Amino acid sequence: QLQLVESGGGLVQSGGSLRLSCAASGVALDYYAIGWFRQAPGKEREGVSCISSTGETTNYADSVKGRFTISRDNAKNMVYLQMNSLKPEDTAVYYCAGSWGILAGLRNDEYDYWGRGTQVTVSS
Repeated sequence: QLQLVESGGGLVQSGGSLRLSCAASGVALDYYAIGWFRQAPGKEREGVSCISSTGETTNYADSVKGRFTISRDNAKNMVYLQMNSLKPEDTAVYYCAGSWGILAGLRNDEYDYWGRGTQVTVSS
């Protein structure tokens, strides 16, 4: 069974950068599309970005396009989310999630495996 652990969150000033990592274990990551989601206090969890199992296809929420970049290294069983030009509204708990298959989107219900999340706080 796919297990996911996020890391790399923290406190950063507005305009700063962070790189989140998602470490997979249990099974080879090659067969899973991966998504990054976030949940701010009092809000629903929303899709931020996703990447196909091969890494060839990526997708981003409009709110992060041009600022965030998703990537993966299947040999290392790792997925990354590079976040630049961070804004206070990016503050949230960030989760990575796995979906068996080549490609998945940004809906929560497309994913079956979830990490526990990492907190990102952006100060103004």
